[in-house]
Amino acid sequence: MRKLRYGKVLLLMFLPCLLYFIVFKYLPMFGVIISFKNYNLYKGIWASDWVGLKYYRMFFQNPDFPILMRNTILLGFYKLIFGFPAPIMLALLLNEVKQALFKRFVQTVSYLPHFISNVVVAGMVVMFLSPSGGLVNRILEAFGLDAVNFMVKPEWFRTIYVLSEIWQHIGWETIIYLAALTAINPLLYEAAEIDGANRWSKLRHVTLPGIFPAVIILLILNIGKVIEIGFEKVFLLYNPATYETADILSTYVYTVGLKQGNFSYAATIDLFTGVVSLIFLVSANMISRKLSDSSLW
Repeated sequence: MRKLRYGKVLLLMFLPCLLYFIVFKYLPMFGVIISFKNYNLYKGIWASDWVGLKYYRMFFQNPDFPILMRNTILLGFYKLIFGFPAPIMLALLLNEVKQALFKRFVQTVSYLPHFISNVVVAGMVVMFLSPSGGLVNRILEAFGLDAVNFMVKPEWFRTIYVLSEIWQHIGWETIIYLAALTAINPLLYEAAEIDGANRWSKLRHVTLPGIFPAVIILLILNIGKVIEIGFEKVFLLYNPATYETADILSTYVYTVGLKQGNFSYAATIDLFTGVVSLIFLVSANMISRKLSDSSLW
């Protein structure tokens, strides 16, 4: 009780966050029961007929299942491989900048895309990649190359998505790494200089070990999100011509759930996605705990 009394201000500040997760994350979990029922909107959840694992068998036997899993995992994997190191490298580069004005300018410019709506970002991507007047195709034509309609090329979708994600979020994600860099004791750099260390040696032996715990924690969290690719940007960027590489689990849930009205089937796929994400998260945390001293629990 003494701790609660002393920490009441912090608890009040935390209360909105707690309410958000209770209302929008935990209470809706009750709805997963419809994945085991033939949900009827008029009967309601309790009065709908039980069907057991019918929709799970239907999903696993669906010819689209391997395609959806491949597209989802590959898109999440590419985003992890190329998108995760990008803010780390930017933070390390900004840490080396000594001119405060230029550093603040770069930070501001890199932060801004994070606050742009996905709808606007998708519109910008389509505009830049337009075969008739798009910036990218104008550059290609300036070098004597033919214009390419990137948005209808299935082989280009993953590249476009990952690059747009990096551009949109790289600046915002550097904040955590910059905060971790400020926590490194400056005396360590001075000691390294006395020992004759150059910039690369200080980066390798002082800077990287200093931010290693933050990197590991964020890596674990990102591994848990590999299969939970955001719906909005994929939905805004894909089209029937790119379905073979762009159709993922979240867009398929939208199709069968909202467009076809099969809510039980959609809930089944969504629950499956959540379980797989949990397995990824727990596995990554266990591996990290065995190989290093950093883990979520």
